[in-house]
Amino acid sequence: ATSQKPRQVLEELNRFYGSDNSNVHRGMHTLSMRSTEAFEGARKKVADFVNAPDVHEIIFTRNATEAINLVARTWGAANIASGDEIVLTVMEHHSNLVPWQLLAESTGATLKFGRLRSNGTLDIDHFESLITERTKLVGLCHVSNVLGCVNPIERVAKKCQSVDAKLLVDACQSVPHMPVNVQTLGADWLVASSHKMCGPTGIGFLWGRAELLRSSPPFLGGGEMIDEVKLEGSTYNDIPHRFEAGTPAFAEAIALGSACDYLQRLGMDAIARREH
Repeated sequence: ATSQKPRQVLEELNRFYGSDNSNVHRGMHTLSMRSTEAFEGARKKVADFVNAPDVHEIIFTRNATEAINLVARTWGAANIASGDEIVLTVMEHHSNLVPWQLLAESTGATLKFGRLRSNGTLDIDHFESLITERTKLVGLCHVSNVLGCVNPIERVAKKCQSVDAKLLVDACQSVPHMPVNVQTLGADWLVASSHKMCGPTGIGFLWGRAELLRSSPPFLGGGEMIDEVKLEGSTYNDIPHRFEAGTPAFAEAIALGSACDYLQRLGMDAIARREH
């Protein structure tokens, strides 16, 4: 499923390509500076949209799938080992299942799955029973893309914190339909896709706690994610650029910022009331 694009988003894409098109963080000329300012301005809009405490905690990715793989391949690969457990649910989208299957295969970790009640909602008591001292990571959708049920993220976050497990939330279905506040959810990472929130395709984002992002190894190597490069080795940039190797989808990111503006003008509380 995808959302249709409001006129404001289409006009911003057209305006940018017609007036400001230039690579970001690559030059001192006028177009590059305007493009970079708009790109980083879009990051601020996304941060405000989910109430991130630090704009540097927003990482632009190709989509939510890449964002989840980023966490699995960086923090997951560095912190999950044989004997550890990853807890998911049977309602997860493939993007929040397959990356953890691949990680479990490579590390020897065990996957466990929360079940559903007969009414199609999460059996929260069973799910919480799976989260133990052996659990390293819990992955959970905020709203199911199939069932439409809203999962109790705050409650699950408290359970995770009690056993020092980390929580990743797939918010693709919730971010366009209700207010989402990462500071009250209690998660450690949250992912979403632009195309489901009135923005263009080819862009998504990861929000993560700054200390977790900074302690994770790089995801992809290349330009922009580096600090200093020598033939003998390289040092790496600070967040967010540490995880944004190469030329980003800067036009799409700027249009995603316009989609955030559009949704904010409508009001996320008003959108949620209309749906419910």
